[in-house]
Amino acid sequence: MAERERRITPPYGGVFVPRTRVMDADDCNRAIWRMAHEIIERNHGLDTVHLVGLQTGGVPFAEKLAGALTAIDGTEVEVGSLDVAFYRDDIGLRPVLPEAVTDIPWELDGQVVVLCDDVLFTGRTIRAALNALNDYGRPRAIQLAVMIDRGHRELPIRPDYVGKNLPTRRDEVVDVATDGVDLGEMRK
Repeated sequence: MAERERRITPPYGGVFVPRTRVMDADDCNRAIWRMAHEIIERNHGLDTVHLVGLQTGGVPFAEKLAGALTAIDGTEVEVGSLDVAFYRDDIGLRPVLPEAVTDIPWELDGQVVVLCDDVLFTGRTIRAALNALNDYGRPRAIQLAVMIDRGHRELPIRPDYVGKNLPTRRDEVVDVATDGVDLGEMRK
């Protein structure tokens, strides 16, 4: 979970208390390598593939995935970042905190964009990302890669590449970090 989500998840400013280690660093690396192979296979190479990480948790995931893609295929994959704070549909219901600047340094028209995020939950962040990408061009295809799919979808959104499906309760919190994935809850 990104720092922004920690700050805006009730109780606001709470502390994440891990209960279970779901994936360690090796598990995460294996999942990234598997997803990289799936991306190469589905797109018949990487000629038009670009990665866009969602701020903040999706950016490090996209960078690791790009490293794996480059190591496997030998083709350098560009990585961009996208902040969807002002595209969200819950503005007014919770604080809007733009986290970082959107950086997409290439033309999207005719390209395959793989949106990368750490945790897929309700699908609303991905909906916002799709709206935001439309302001930058018209990709040939948009695919979705997530490290954790925890269910509880509120919109008809499904990932193309998943590190791990992790059924959770709505009140649980998933924390994806460089050293692994933890399941727990927020406390004051």
